[in-house]
Amino acid sequence: MQKQPIVVFGTGEIAELADFYFTNDSNYEVAAFTVDSAFLKQHEFRGRPVVVFEEVAEKFAPDSFGCFVAVSYAKINAIRTEKVAAAKAKGYRLVSYLSSRATVFPGFDLKENCFILEDNTIQPFATVGANVTLWSGNHIGHHSTIEDDVFLASHIVVSGGVRIGQGSFVGVNVTIRDHVAVGKKCVLGAGALVLEDQPDFSVVAPRGSERSSVPSNRLRNL
Repeated sequence: MQKQPIVVFGTGEIAELADFYFTNDSNYEVAAFTVDSAFLKQHEFRGRPVVVFEEVAEKFAPDSFGCFVAVSYAKINAIRTEKVAAAKAKGYRLVSYLSSRATVFPGFDLKENCFILEDNTIQPFATVGANVTLWSGNHIGHHSTIEDDVFLASHIVVSGGVRIGQGSFVGVNVTIRDHVAVGKKCVLGAGALVLEDQPDFSVVAPRGSERSSVPSNRLRNL
């Protein structure tokens, strides 16, 4: 089967990973990378050309190439959201990556510019919006809703009937109790246990590990 050519926005670590995943586990083939002219530092990345975004449609026509925006959660996902809108304004069709090692069920609707990596389990009747990143190893419970432009890090438990609002960021090892509603543009820090609804723009930041005043070489039972 002939692969569909795409252009990837970005030349950072996420773009490098996107290239790897698309190349080895999809029906897409990365033909080039693109960045804004102000951030152009190289003309080749991973053996493919890098072109400025201002001119990308002239060199890689939107009617022949798809596009994937490989940008992180910077500014609570605002930059990625802006670049998706800019690519669509140029006429590009935004593609998505769904790992063959992720678990989904009949009826799952994969929307545009999603990046769903290995070992995600998305249970029946759960919905995932557009421009959502699900890093490795998450559980998305039944009847839950992940709204657009959300970024979930790894090993997160989203219980059944949860709603995570547009543009939110959820850190590693977060647990969200069933039927909790998280508002838009929230930040749930690593290891947070979320047991009640969170309004828009909430920050839940559990206290980090405290270092003992006793050094390790003085521990008696280790």
